[in-house]
Amino acid sequence: MLFETPELDAQDQRALERIAALRQDLRWRVAEPRRWFGSLRRLSMARVIQGSNSIEGYNADLDDVVAEAEGEEVLDPRSETRLALRGYREAMTMVLQVAGDPHFEYNEMLLRSLQFMMTSYDLKKRPGQWRSGSIFVRNVETGDVVYEGPDVDLVPGLMAELVDWLRQGDERPALAHAAMAHLNLVMIHPFRDGNGRMARCLQSLVLAREGILAPPFASIEEYLGRNTQAYYDVLAEVGAGRWQPERDARPWVRFCLWAHYRQARTLLQRVKEAEQLWGLLEDLASECGLPERVVGGLYDAALGLRVRNATYRSSHEDLSENLASRDLRAMVDAGLLIPYGERRGRHYVGAPRVREVYASIRKQRSSMPEDDPFAP
Repeated sequence: MLFETPELDAQDQRALERIAALRQDLRWRVAEPRRWFGSLRRLSMARVIQGSNSIEGYNADLDDVVAEAEGEEVLDPRSETRLALRGYREAMTMVLQVAGDPHFEYNEMLLRSLQFMMTSYDLKKRPGQWRSGSIFVRNVETGDVVYEGPDVDLVPGLMAELVDWLRQGDERPALAHAAMAHLNLVMIHPFRDGNGRMARCLQSLVLAREGILAPPFASIEEYLGRNTQAYYDVLAEVGAGRWQPERDARPWVRFCLWAHYRQARTLLQRVKEAEQLWGLLEDLASECGLPERVVGGLYDAALGLRVRNATYRSSHEDLSENLASRDLRAMVDAGLLIPYGERRGRHYVGAPRVREVYASIRKQRSSMPEDDPFAP
């Protein structure tokens, strides 16, 4: 027996309608190819990776997550944080690849493979295998046990049931379906390590498979990373300390709907600002006699990110390392970037002139009211 999707009432339906309206607006804004889309998508995916790993204590600056995604060794190559980030990036890349596959099928090996990607850097974590014993979740601060997973003998059967449920689908809305996939996996806790990351990754996969935008724009992992205690609190409320699938999952589903609403509003704001920022940076590049292709690098710099040769090239097809270096030097000569470091440590930050462009947009930003998507 798994946790069952609760019947959605009028409040839930209102929240779903409001989320759908936001997502429709977002879908329209990212559907057509736009010059700023690649940069926005890349940073959105980096925030997904950053958010999910921060929940597990693997903390890294957005700069470092972006660089890691492009193969730059900015973190200690032996650090567990870097290995965790790389593993999660590989798993999410696989999600992106298979989400639209017409031959896709949920199966246990897929779930094992995704978890293997996340944890294969440490064979003691039994990557790709169900756990072999009891498992307990502890409060990091007190050491107290806050949740005990189901008996190990139940795990294979529960995971087979979860896979069958995923294959059959759910007549309820996709957001609720994906939330329940997350809840059931994290409550079964089938692996020795990586259960939280796997549950969040599975939620993103279900959303993508059901047509709720691509994972960078459908995931709530960034929101969960910023609201980790609330995330833990609602799981504790529903789980109540041990495997009890007869308990009401409504608080969890509502928490996820709230997260989708807040995350969609944040993304819409970023999309609008990205379009405005890109246009202003195009004008700035033109004034300085620079080619249009430099705008991707200026975009990152305006947001306060470090620009490296590899990250600059990531927003262009077939841009050589030498041409990228020349572009970066030209931006320095134009007073738009400031260089730091040498050789492999070489990176660039936005000069005040570039940073002020984004600052001017942020000044126009109106604060989002804390409205309740469930309210009448």
